[in-house]
Formats: sequence, C-alpha cells, structure tokens
Amino acid sequence: MIRLDIFADPVCPWCWIGLAELSRALDSRPDHPFSIAYHPFRLNPQMPRGGMDRADYLRAKFGDRVAEIEAPMAARAADIGLHLNPSPREPDTTDAHRLMHWAGVEGAQSAVMSGLLRAHWEQARDIGDPGVLAEIAADAGMNRDLIARLLASDADRDTVAAREAHARERGISSVPTFIVADQHAVAGAQPADLWLRVIDDLGQEV
Repeated sequence: MIRLDIFADPVCPWCWIGLAELSRALDSRPDHPFSIAYHPFRLNPQMPRGGMDRADYLRAKFGDRVAEIEAPMAARAADIGLHLNPSPREPDTTDAHRLMHWAGVEGAQSAVMSGLLRAHWEQARDIGDPGVLAEIAADAGMNRDLIARLLASDADRDTVAAREAHARERGISSVPTFIVADQHAVAGAQPADLWLRVIDDLGQEV
C-alpha cells in the first residue's frame, strides 16, 4: 500500500469538491494502492468556539466580493453533481477534527469525513454542534455515547492543535493538500482524471 496523507477541513468548499473528485477516482479503481490518513488543518483557527453566522463570516472575510468568490465553487460543484446547501452556521471545526482523530483509531476516517462534508455542505447542519458530531460518528459505526462524552471534555484538544501546528511547520498552508508516499504534494481540488493517472502510474511502478 502507498500512503496518501490528506490535510483537509470540512468547512473548506474546495476540500468538499476535491475529496469528491478523489472519491470518484477511487471508485473507478477499486484496486487502488492508497492507504488514506486524514490530518487536521483548520481553515479558520481563530473562529470562536460557538462559531458564527455564515453570512456575517463571509462578509467579514470577503466584503462585497462574496458572490464573485463563491461563483466558481458553485459551478465546479454543479459540474460533478454536488448539491450545494451549506450550513447557515460557520463552525469552529476543532471538535470535528477531534472526532476525525478518534475515527483514525477506529479506521473510520473516510466515513466520518464524508459525513462531515455532507452535513455542512448539503444538509445545512452545524458540525460545531456536539449532537450532530455524535450522530455522524454513530453513522460511521462509532460509539455515539463515548463520542458524546469525549466531546464534552477537552480530550485530545491539545493533540489536534499540535498536529495542525506540525503540518504548518512542514509547509502546509492551504487545503486540500495531498501528500503521496510522504514525498509528492498535490495541492487543491484536482479532477478525478488526474487521480486516475496517478493511480495508473503507481500501478505501473509496482
């Protein structure tokens, strides 16, 4: 197996699109060589714990350019059949990344990330809400009650922060970023065709 490290944040629209493109490629190559691991990287590390109204967040970040900034993302999403219905709440994703950290222990990261992305971008749910996170965990086969107890604590909050700091020290500055075999960085929401070429090239090397 070849390690594929993915740095992503579920509130990043290009992560939503990029991971959907990767998923399409992997579905087309079920014998792909990748062993996938997700790593925390918060798009908005200064977001208050309770999050904020998404419209207010976008206005504060982009001013009167919100429609201009969002148009390419909406068009790209539509091109690959993604239904855009984002949460009206822009959350602090620290707890979502704590959940992803625990999912890594149970081999449930891909299912949990898929649940987080669907919840935020398609179901208009607040993934800063512990109840929503516990439900996503349960849908991925994790223990809902245990996750709820962990979320109510500060368990692994420092661990997630340290892992993110390490990623930034390595030069990761945007998401999504994919590291193939701990050597080759692929940045951004790449189309499925690119991933198919990568998979096929790796298959020829084996």
